[in-house]
Amino acid sequence: QVQLVESGGDLVQPGGSLRLSCAASGFTFSRYDINWYRQAPGKEREWIAAITSTSGRTNYLDSVKGRFTISRHNPNYLAYLQMNDLKPEDTAVYYCNARYYTESYWGQGTQVTVAL
Repeated sequence: QVQLVESGGDLVQPGGSLRLSCAASGFTFSRYDINWYRQAPGKEREWIAAITSTSGRTNYLDSVKGRFTISRHNPNYLAYLQMNDLKPEDTAVYYCNARYYTESYWGQGTQVTVAL
């Protein structure tokens, strides 16, 4: 069946780095655009980064531009979100999303906490 499994979330100090992974299975990963979203406590889920299926073109929310990098490795059915210079306001549950036209799959999320 279709699965997206995020991993790599952790507690990190401000200024630190984390790399989130998204492992996909059950669908043709290379056809799907990959997005990362996050949801902070009491807030709506927000889109933060995207990478297209084949060209690998990327796009970012302004507040993470220059600090976060989205990437993918189609043969291994993996996507990544490298996060540098983390700030307390980056604290959230981070979700991986795969989208192909009207098909959209979500992972269960991984917690990132940025605090001293």
